[in-house]
Amino acid sequence: MTRRPQIALLSDGRRLHLQDGPIDLIVEARGAAGEVRAAYEAAAQRFTGLLDELCAELPELRTAAGRRTSLKGVVARRMHAAVVPYAADGFITPMAAVAGSVAEEILGAMLSAATLDRAYVNNGGDIALHLGNSEQFSVGLMDRPDRDGVMRSMRVDAEDPVRGIATSGRHGRSFSLGIADAVTVLAATASQADAAATVIANAVDLPGHPAIIRTPASEIQPDSDLGARLVTRGVGELSRNEIADALESGAECARQLFDRGLIEGAVLRLCGDMLVIGAKDMEEQRTRPLVLENAVGA
Repeated sequence: MTRRPQIALLSDGRRLHLQDGPIDLIVEARGAAGEVRAAYEAAAQRFTGLLDELCAELPELRTAAGRRTSLKGVVARRMHAAVVPYAADGFITPMAAVAGSVAEEILGAMLSAATLDRAYVNNGGDIALHLGNSEQFSVGLMDRPDRDGVMRSMRVDAEDPVRGIATSGRHGRSFSLGIADAVTVLAATASQADAAATVIANAVDLPGHPAIIRTPASEIQPDSDLGARLVTRGVGELSRNEIADALESGAECARQLFDRGLIEGAVLRLCGDMLVIGAKDMEEQRTRPLVLENAVGA
């Protein structure tokens, strides 16, 4: 028997909350009342059993991705497809794209069932987005995912190619091999953004630096897909030049992904410094945090 997840409208009456184990989604759709209702019903129906589908293939999902796969589930195969572009360059598993892929799947179910003006599915900060004609979506960028406070905002317009937003880094829900406080990526899909954010965040690093504390992932979480690979658990004091060097390492990775068409832009943050690559036709820039009033991700 399929386990029933928690499904309920939030107190604002506009947003839907879907939670099952580690999957925790906030969903909002805009359009005619009947269409929104149909979209939410479709989201709830598709969400039910989705975690079980992923768990059934978990051993392979936690294995290093190759060009070929025997994965069967549509979400599992989407996860694999998102990480394949990085498989030849280093270790990566389909789990690097799980949050974005789940968000993408739920949004797809909604759009198959209803005609909506605008919709998003937010899976812990990894967002799948739908924008009808003339619609837009404002993203509030955080200095680090585990703290409140918007430091900058970015707008996605309907004519932009961006339909996926994801954030990774050492303060997020998953382990990171790098030292970035946060890396936010804009891409064509949520699964692609999720995979790329993981890769870029891993590249923001100072290998061997004595101020960086690293621990085998398996010592913290025995079933981690990263195994005994060292993940960042703490970052001590870094000089301005060291912060710049670490950011530049991640920025070079982001530039390469941008040139390959894998991302539309990225924002990298470390120890109060921020570097923007290709996002929203902005020139590449390095800045100190800019706190914007009334900037809300919605």
